Amino acid sequence: MIMKILILNCGSSSIKYQLFDMHNNEVLLAKGIVEKIGLLGSFIKNSRSDGDEVKLVGDIFDHQQGIEYVLGVLTSKKHGSIESLDELAAVGHRVVHGGEAFNGSVYISDEVIKTMEECVDLAPLHNPPNLKGIYAIKELLPDIPQAGVFDTAFHQTMEPSTYMYAIPYSLYKKYGIRKYGFHGTSHRYVSQRAAEILGKDINKLRIISCHLGNGASIAAIQNGKSVDTSMGLTPVEGLMMGTRSGDFDVGALTYIMHKEEIGVEATNTLINKHSGVLGVSGISSDMREVEKAAGEGNERALLALEMYNKRIIKYIGAYIAEMKGLDVLIFTGGIGENADNLRCEVMNNFGFIGMIPDPEKNIGLRGKEAVITTGESSAVAMVIPTNEELVIARDTYAIVKDMVK
Repeated sequence: MIMKILILNCGSSSIKYQLFDMHNNEVLLAKGIVEKIGLLGSFIKNSRSDGDEVKLVGDIFDHQQGIEYVLGVLTSKKHGSIESLDELAAVGHRVVHGGEAFNGSVYISDEVIKTMEECVDLAPLHNPPNLKGIYAIKELLPDIPQAGVFDTAFHQTMEPSTYMYAIPYSLYKKYGIRKYGFHGTSHRYVSQRAAEILGKDINKLRIISCHLGNGASIAAIQNGKSVDTSMGLTPVEGLMMGTRSGDFDVGALTYIMHKEEIGVEATNTLINKHSGVLGVSGISSDMREVEKAAGEGNERALLALEMYNKRIIKYIGAYIAEMKGLDVLIFTGGIGENADNLRCEVMNNFGFIGMIPDPEKNIGLRGKEAVITTGESSAVAMVIPTNEELVIARDTYAIVKDMVK
C-alpha cells in the first residue's frame, strides 16, 4: 500500500510543506517552503532527505500556483522525491482555529469546509490562508482525501470554568468568545514524547509544556489532557511574545485608544506587531539580538528579558497549583529549545518542588532531546524539539488509511 502524505501549512504569503512516507517508519522524504506569494521575489526552496537542495525563483501569484510549484518540484526528475502524484495518498493541513466545532482532527468534506469557513472570524489572519490550501488541493487533486488538524483541538478538554471569560454570558453564546488556546499540536506531541522517553504512562503524569517561540504558550496537561493554557480567544493572550503583548489590562487598552485616537485596526496592529519583546526592548523581536544587547548592558533589553522570564515562571507556578504538583516540565519551540540561560533561570525557581537543574546537561542543546535535571529531581525538566508536521501526518494517516488501497 502506498501511503505517502503531503503536509501543508499555509500562511498569508507562504506555504510550508513536508512529505512523509508513513509505511516506511514515518520517513521524511522532503520539506520546503514557498515564500513571498503575491509579492516580488517569490521562490520555492526544497530539501530532500538525501541532502539535495534547490531554490527556484519565479512569479507565484496565489496559493494555488504555489502548491502547483510544490507538486512540480516533488515530482521533478532532478529534485523530486516521488515519480508521480499517483504516489500521494492524502494531504494533511494545519488549521489554526477550529472553534468549538472541532475537538479532533477530521476528514475534510464539503460540510467540514463550510464549518471551517464559519470559524474565519475567530482567526482572520490564519484561517483564510489555511482554507486556500484546502481549496487549491481540491482543485488540483480532486480525488485525493484531505484531513484537517486544528491547533485549538487539543485544548477542547478544558473545563468551562477554565475557558470562560468573565463577560456577559450572552456574548459567549452569540459570538463564541472564550479561551480556545493554540499550539495544541505541539503541546500534544511533546507531552506524548516526554512520556515515551521517561517510560511513564502519560495518563498518570502532570505535565507543563512551554512552547516558546516568536509566538509562545504554556499548557497544563494532566492525565494526557489539556486542562489549561495561556493563549485565549486569539494568540495574543498569555505570555509576553516576540511582538505580541500577552496579558494586558483591557482598561489600559481602551485608554490608549482614547489618548492616541486610534481605531480597532490600528490597536490590533499595536498589540500584535509592535508590542512584546520588540516593544519593550526597542531592539528586535529576535531573542538572540535582545540577549546580545542585554549582555552589553542595554537596560531596556535587560528589562525585556526579565519580563519575559517572569511571565513564564508565573504561569508555570499557577499551573503547578492548578494540578496540585508537577511531574514533568517541557521546553520546546525555537526559544525553548535553544535558550540555555532562560531554562536555567526558570528551573531555579522551582527547587521547592524538587526540581534540581543539571547545568552540564542544559548547555549547548540544539535540536536534541534531553533531560536537563539531575537524577535526584522529583520534578523532571526536559528539552524536546517539537514536530507538529509529524503529528499532522499521523492524524492524516489514521483518518485516510481505510480509504486508500
